Amino acid sequence: MVALRILKATTAGMVLAMASIGGAWAQSAPKVVIGMSGWTGFAPITLAKEKGIFKKNGVEVEIKKMPAQARHVAMAAGEVQAIATTVDTHITYVAANVPVTQVLVLDSSTGGDGVIAKDTVKTFADLKGKTVGVDNPGAVSYFWFAYLLKKNGMKIGDVKVTNLGPQPAANAFAAGQVEAAVTYEPYMSGALKQTPGGKIVISSKETPGVIIDTLAMQPDFIKKNPQAVRGIVKSWYEALELIKKDPADANKVMGADVKQSAEDFARSAALVTWYDRVLNNNYFTYTMPGFMKEAADILLEAGVIKKMPDLAPLADAGFLN
Repeated sequence: MVALRILKATTAGMVLAMASIGGAWAQSAPKVVIGMSGWTGFAPITLAKEKGIFKKNGVEVEIKKMPAQARHVAMAAGEVQAIATTVDTHITYVAANVPVTQVLVLDSSTGGDGVIAKDTVKTFADLKGKTVGVDNPGAVSYFWFAYLLKKNGMKIGDVKVTNLGPQPAANAFAAGQVEAAVTYEPYMSGALKQTPGGKIVISSKETPGVIIDTLAMQPDFIKKNPQAVRGIVKSWYEALELIKKDPADANKVMGADVKQSAEDFARSAALVTWYDRVLNNNYFTYTMPGFMKEAADILLEAGVIKKMPDLAPLADAGFLN
């Protein structure tokens, strides 16, 4: 009987100790605030949070929706530790003396971004002289539009620019306030539904590899919290696996975040490519260095940045595996 009591006491003590350790671990789990938008390509981040994947991997994540121009300001102020946006936008942050390091490729837009206009606009060149709603300099829509103008032998002065974010630009187009808009999903399809005769003049499907989204973090945070970075990367991969395993439920969760039905979200998601472990390793190794240089050159030519920043600290592939 004495031995049984000792065994019970020992077992109870072990349970309490384990609970205490677990509680201390949970309390010490680092918090990461991610600044992002409602872009379809970022949706697996929302899925990872809503399904408890981040928490399972030892990271407390908060998502803050904010425009691209505000994210680096929030990072400089310590309000966010991570930013989801395009490679070119991260370059503008560094050029503005806000250091960021990309640790994960999230997605590539393969039709999810587009220039939309009335059907009277037959080709991209027909936009000359038209009023175009496009985001402010430094945002991906502006960068992509500058890229398209250059490829078509045009300049920003060839169109009448009205600076509007992707959602306001889509809304303005649907309301007939601008003749064309540079926007992305889910706002693009929503605007086209409301606009008889509306069409996509050109989409990111025709410019593969130009609109690439990555997750970047504060360099100091990375140094102090490498396990948190690994937890976030691991959670992204697991979210992609969950999408494959149960797409209907995943689309319902991700769609709800941007006020889309599961079916509408699935259609939007078909226009992006989410990057798994293999695609990440390939991109960081073979594509990212050259593309960052090309993007920086376009930003310089468009006057978005004033000098070429040091691109070397902008990427760290050490957390991909």
